Amino acid sequence: MKKTILLLALTAIAVASSALAAPKPIFNGKDLTGWVGEGYVVEDGAITCTPKGHTLRTAKGYTDYILELEYKLPPGGNNGIGIHYLGTGSPSAEGMEIQVLDNSSKNYAKLKDNQFNGSIYHLQAAKKGFLKPVGEWNKQKITVQGDVVIVELNGEVINKANLVEIAKNNRNYRGPKRRSGYICFCGHGSKVQFKNITLDELESGKDRFVDYAQLTPPADLEGFTAVYNKRDLQGFIYSVGDLDHWQPKGHAIHYDGKSTAKDKNLWIEKEYADFELYCDWRWAAPALSQADHPVLLPSGLAKKGADGKPITVRVDEYDSGIYLRGSSKSQINIWNWPCGSGEVYGYRTDGDQPAAIRAGATPSAKADKPAGEWNRFKITLKGDQLTVILNGQEVISKAQLPGMPKSGRIGFQHHGSPIDFTNIYIKESMEAATDRPPSLFLAPLILTDGWSFFVCYTVDVEGKVLGAVL
Repeated sequence: MKKTILLLALTAIAVASSALAAPKPIFNGKDLTGWVGEGYVVEDGAITCTPKGHTLRTAKGYTDYILELEYKLPPGGNNGIGIHYLGTGSPSAEGMEIQVLDNSSKNYAKLKDNQFNGSIYHLQAAKKGFLKPVGEWNKQKITVQGDVVIVELNGEVINKANLVEIAKNNRNYRGPKRRSGYICFCGHGSKVQFKNITLDELESGKDRFVDYAQLTPPADLEGFTAVYNKRDLQGFIYSVGDLDHWQPKGHAIHYDGKSTAKDKNLWIEKEYADFELYCDWRWAAPALSQADHPVLLPSGLAKKGADGKPITVRVDEYDSGIYLRGSSKSQINIWNWPCGSGEVYGYRTDGDQPAAIRAGATPSAKADKPAGEWNRFKITLKGDQLTVILNGQEVISKAQLPGMPKSGRIGFQHHGSPIDFTNIYIKESMEAATDRPPSLFLAPLILTDGWSFFVCYTVDVEGKVLGAVL
């Protein structure tokens, strides 16, 4: 049998590429299997809202897709189709609601333009005049892909929205910042019916990440080297269990939070001692849970109330981080805690460390942007002294991290939250690099008939391959 050897890094690209999935029903016409909620029944093959109907959502979340369905309105009928819905709270606030409304009713004569049928509720008005009379079935098609939402009604495009622009103009709304979530019907108690509901999931690939091309790299890159080539994961360590999860998506590395590898983190192959690192990141999906986290004092200790108990704030749960020199203790946290990202949790919470060390590992301010927006780290590590600048604000200033390894790899942490990374640039202190021995790497290889093995190779401080063996 002829065995063709392929580098796994190249295989990953082929695996990630796929044709668009065929549309499939997400309602079986008989019962509410695959849906979560109350106050809806199946009547005459259609999902029907009862007077007790509120929110009915899909059991599964979606990112990029084409949703097609038919709906029928009673006189004065009111409902909505929610997209990128978090699963709790109001669909129009935590996601976005595409209005389903009897425009002809006198009850709604004084509504704002962005509240009528087909509008993205409160955010962008739709064209009028394409809704069929009450009691007739309307055909709706909603295309959701990256920053774009297109609403078609009875063959006519009635709304086309750029979510980036909507988010800029409506900063109090979380929905336009989200890029995935549940699909739902929004209720309101009217007997609105939905049938023939199909979904065509689109590949969350290049088209989804078109906005990354507009994300400007840092201006002061003299002496810096690009770590991510914006094509593949060359220069990173990963395994078979990472292939469908840590994915190069053109201008960014997308992680869906679901690696099945033993080590689920993504590591840069090369080891570093002292360096300056730029890295842009953003949360790539809505949080699916919330948690209570402490408010921190500048000392790094929890702030306490009059009852002596720590004061906490309930926040959307996001979590990731950047490991320095291969050490989990010297991880720079990326999360949504009240203290903000940039904290060095392993040192702040270490009760054996002096008070000054713990305080230095605590962010001076929360400089994170809202979930879904891009953030920029500039990380400087010299010896055991760390400085972190987040979105132009110095949140960790020359913090001492005693006991850090002298050198090691930089890693992007798995913690279950979908996250995107891009504009990863590093400038190494060559004084430290010349004292470091050559690095040893393992590159996974795969055979077309299922055999797999590794190539072992060494790289010098300048990244040159010194030798390799199978």
